[in-house]
Amino acid sequence: MDQTVVKAEVGRKAGSRSSRRLRAEGRLPAVVYGMDKAPRPVSVSYAELRDVLSTEAGLNKVFTLEVDGTPETVICRSIQRDPIKRIAIHADFIRIDPKKPVVVRVPIVLVGDDSAIVDQGGLIEQARFELEIEVPADSIPLAIEADVTNLTLDDRIAVGDLKLPAGATTTISPEISIAAPVVSRAAALMDELEAEQAEGEEAEDGEGGEDGDEAEASDDAGSDE
Repeated sequence: MDQTVVKAEVGRKAGSRSSRRLRAEGRLPAVVYGMDKAPRPVSVSYAELRDVLSTEAGLNKVFTLEVDGTPETVICRSIQRDPIKRIAIHADFIRIDPKKPVVVRVPIVLVGDDSAIVDQGGLIEQARFELEIEVPADSIPLAIEADVTNLTLDDRIAVGDLKLPAGATTTISPEISIAAPVVSRAAALMDELEAEQAEGEEAEDGEGGEDGDEAEASDDAGSDE
């Protein structure tokens, strides 16, 4: 397992003023917790952490946090951001055992050929974009694939249809929808117009038949006279 190291400094003071000063220095206030150990306030270089989390694994990247000279295997559980400026203001690291399961959120990616749906005027609408799973820390997948190749307009892909990696489980209901075909608005409007046109043609044919019957009846009456 890749063990990228990020050094953490201890002894940071609590409070917004101290946190602002750390951020001004390019450091991110954080806390490391888990594994039945007391939570520990730390700070890390924001640039180093950003580089670590810039891989495909994102927040699920397993790395070593060196805390006061002691290595801790962690993942970044979350990064809090300022709601207006959107800058990172705090990070949470959770200690893990690389050989034991950990709960993570993994992206769901649609794969396969959707041409059968497109040819029918439809498209695939994805309802859920990630799945929470419990998986060994050394086997966290980059993504979980949902194959749309064999879908029809009457089908859908649910959680129970997903192929999870070996050793992974989820507590999410298997009936929860992941993706389903829908008819595009343009295609629906076209169907409505075609239906209205067909009804109009049928009405015209019916009216023509009635006029013909009336004319024939009039001719018969004239011949009797």
